[in-house]
Amino acid sequence: MVNFFENVYIQTAAYYSVSVLAIIVFLTVFELVTKYNNWEEIKKGNIAVALATGGKIFGVANIFRFSILHNDSLLEMLGWGIFGFVLLLICYFMFEFLTPSFKVDQEIANDNRAVGFIAMVISISLSYIIGASIIAM
Repeated sequence: MVNFFENVYIQTAAYYSVSVLAIIVFLTVFELVTKYNNWEEIKKGNIAVALATGGKIFGVANIFRFSILHNDSLLEMLGWGIFGFVLLLICYFMFEFLTPSFKVDQEIANDNRAVGFIAMVISISLSYIIGASIIAM
């Protein structure tokens, strides 16, 4: 049975499965903290929500990419992925805090594409910084 888990195809499937499940869970958390329904807004064609959500998906996946590259075990990878997600979530709240002249959630819900684009770029760029710090450990 030990040889079974050392198979590169099994390891890839395991990392893939855990990462996809984590992305689904993390998107659910993001859904809970935003004041709008991501998937309903995307269904209506709200580009700003699609940009912000796409940035979150990319950001979380990118953090898991770095985590997979750095760690030897599935559990370590998941731990660093969760930690990276928490940092990304904190960045989301900081973006809202640092823009007191408008409410980020409200602007994104109103299809303000400029705000949606900035939210996407923040998620993506900070995922690289978080990922680099995971590699540096």
